[in-house]
Amino acid sequence: MTQEALAYQCGVVRQTINCVENDKYDPTLDLAFKIAQNLQVKVDELFIYE
Repeated sequence: MTQEALAYQCGVVRQTINCVENDKYDPTLDLAFKIAQNLQVKVDELFIYE
């Protein structure tokens, strides 16, 4: 899945997904769940709390 496709499904711009991938932006809880749902993984598998 492209960043653009994921962004569209989550209701954000592609740059937001890029920033999340590069640890430059911590997504809101709502966005984190949307990303996980669209990637078909659990949110705790996708994001690691440090």
